[in-house]
Formats: sequence, structure tokens, C-alpha cells
Amino acid sequence: MAHHLIDVLDPREESTAGGYRERAIAVLEDLRARKRLPIFTVGTGLYLRALLEGLADVPLRSEELRERLWASVAAHPPGHLHRILKRMDPISAKKIAPSDEQKLIRAVEVCLLAKKPLSEVHRAGRNPLRGWRPIKIGLSPEREALYQRIHARTDAMLASGWMEEVHGLCASGLPADAKPFDFIGYRELRAVLNGDMKLEEAQAAIQQATRRYAKRQLTWFRRDTQIHWLSGFGQDAAIQEQALGWARIQL
Repeated sequence: MAHHLIDVLDPREESTAGGYRERAIAVLEDLRARKRLPIFTVGTGLYLRALLEGLADVPLRSEELRERLWASVAAHPPGHLHRILKRMDPISAKKIAPSDEQKLIRAVEVCLLAKKPLSEVHRAGRNPLRGWRPIKIGLSPEREALYQRIHARTDAMLASGWMEEVHGLCASGLPADAKPFDFIGYRELRAVLNGDMKLEEAQAAIQQATRRYAKRQLTWFRRDTQIHWLSGFGQDAAIQEQALGWARIQL
């Protein structure tokens, strides 16, 4: 089975929901032309929503404006940017934590560039995916079994050269604030390479962060009433049969 949208970005490129949507639609058009059925393995709910429901017509990023906003964050006490957003867009400010500087900067950036609140921009019309009818199936295995899988996956990735990959990124001259080092595991392994953390500590931290991320994923997707939930892992033959049976009913 062919896989798509793997290794499509350079480590220095920004990953965005809009960019993902463009690439995914191109893949879907190709699959339609070849009469193939796409199966999306989704971990990020925001990206799936961007593909299926479309995105609001938000302004493109302005690196110059972002630099000024980051400089403002550095020059003022905590909460400064959140207070600014609260004046510009109280609705969005309620949804963004004062400590989430990335989202705050994007929200203020959109307000300034669009000359209207981000919440108003989001209420504008979207362009949903057309010509496809999604069938959503969620996997909800027993919690302890899921955690065991997470721990085993971390061990397997380390055994398969994850540390060497991070070393290569550092050796390539990638700056410390580059996006890959925001991802679970990459920041911890970079700390090991810098001598700030022992490998065993990093391994435990990665497993803990991944468990928390899995919990957030389930919380996000549980809100989607269109998802049909199955209690197990996708590799289980019984779960595969249930998934196929449900899909056939929907078709």
C-alpha cells in the first residue's frame, strides 16, 4: 500500500494546516484519477478539519511583523501579548492561554493584517472539501495497553537511529528555535546531545509527553460526533473486520 505526504518538508520549512490541505487535495485528485480509495491516518485533528471543512481566509504570515511581536514579548513582562489580544479580540483571547506565545502572536498578527478580529475572520465562509464523503473511524484501545505501545514505540525509534537523526539535524546548522525541536522527542534528545539530560531521563520524558499528547488527541476527537469508535488497535484482525463492516454499511 502506497503512503503519501511523508518526508515532504525540509526541516527549515514551517508546517501549516493550509499547506497540508493543499498537498492533501493534490494527492486526492491523483487518487481519484487512478480510481483509488484514500485512507487518512490522522493524529492532528486541526489538520483533518482544515482538509474536510476548509480554512478561513486568513492573511499569510508576515515575518517582519512576527519579529516585531517576538521582540515585544521579550521586552515586556508575561501576559503582555495576551492583554493586547484581549483589547483587539476578546473572543479569541478567551480561547488562548496567556502562556501560548505562538498562538498569541499568530492571533495578533492576523488581527493587524486583516484589520479585523481573528474570531471574525474565522466566522467568514470556508471552502469545504467537495466530491468526497468521509467515513470516520476512531480507535480507542484500553489505556494501559496504549501506554505500553507508546513506551515500546519510543524504544524502537531510539534503537532505529533516532538519536543519530537528531545529531544530524544539529550538525546541519539548524537553529535551536527551528520547528523540529518543538516536536516531542527531538527537544529531549537534543538536550542529551548538549549534555543537559541523560538518555534515560530523555526516554522517560518522551514517553510521558507522548502519553499526554495521546490523551489530548482523544479529547479532541471525542468531540466529533461523526466518529464511529472501536475498542482496540488497528493491527487487530477483529478490529479490522469491524472497521470494514462499518465502512460497508456507510457506503
